Amino acid sequence: MHPTHLPNTAGIGFKSQHFDDLARPGAVSWLEIHAENYMVDGGPRLAMLDDLRARFPISVHGVGLSIGGAEPLDRAHLARLRRLIDRVRPAQFSEHLAWSTHEGTYFSDLLPLPYTEATLARVAAHVEEVQQSLGLRMLLENPSSYAVFAESTMSETDFLAQIARRTGCGLLLDINNVFISASNLGTSAAAYLADYPVEEVGEIHLAGYAEEDDGQGAPLLIDTHGAPVADPVWALYADVIARIGPRPTLIEWDNDVPDFATLETEAARASQVMARRRAA
Repeated sequence: MHPTHLPNTAGIGFKSQHFDDLARPGAVSWLEIHAENYMVDGGPRLAMLDDLRARFPISVHGVGLSIGGAEPLDRAHLARLRRLIDRVRPAQFSEHLAWSTHEGTYFSDLLPLPYTEATLARVAAHVEEVQQSLGLRMLLENPSSYAVFAESTMSETDFLAQIARRTGCGLLLDINNVFISASNLGTSAAAYLADYPVEEVGEIHLAGYAEEDDGQGAPLLIDTHGAPVADPVWALYADVIARIGPRPTLIEWDNDVPDFATLETEAARASQVMARRRAA
C-alpha cells in the first residue's frame, strides 16, 4: 500500500507498544511516524515499519531538519531522510516551521522565528531544497509560541501563506498549537484560523497540553503531547472542519503514552466530527 495522499480520516502516531493492537480493524485508518526514530540500517523498528506500511497509509513527520535555521540544511540528515522516504514511500511528509540546530549543536526544542522578509527567503529556500532532495511535496507545520519577536513584520498566517505560494508546499495545521499560541500571547485563536490559508491544508494535528504558571500568576500552556485533546481545541477543530470539510487528522500523543483504546477513542471523536460535516 503506497497511496499518494492520506485519507480524510483519523490517524494516530505509531508507538511500538501498540503494534499488536493494530492487527485488528478499528477507528485508526492511517499512521504517522517520526522520521528520526527510523533513520537506522535495520533492526526491529524497521521490521515493524515494513509490516505496517503494507497495511496502512503512512505519514512521515520530521523533527530535526531545522528548516528555520540560519545555517544551511544538514546534507547528511537529508540523505538519511531520503533513504527512509525511498523505503517507506509515504503518503505525506511534514516538518516544522522552527529551528533546532546551531553551529553543530542540536537543541531538543523546536524554536521560534521572527517573521521578516529575510526569514521568509531563508525558509522558502530550505523548503525548496527539501522538496527537491526528497522528490515530493512537503507540508509545513505552524509552531506553538510562548513569545513574539519585536522585529517581526508580518503575521504568522501571512508568513505561511507566502511560503506556500513561493514553494508550492502544503501546510499542516496544528490546531493545538494555534490554541496554545493564542492563549500564551493573548490573541484570538478564531481570528488566527480565519486568516489561515486553509486551501493549503493537507493534514491536521490534534494534541493535549499542560497548564503551568508563568511566574506572574498567569496561565502558561505547554505543548506536551501528553494528555487528551482539550475541549477548546475540539471546538476549534469542529469549526475548521465545518469550514473546509474533512481532512486527514492525527491524534498526537508522544509523552505518557496511554493504552491503545484511549487513542482509538480520541481518533473516533475526530471521525465523528468529520462524519457530521459529511452528513451536513
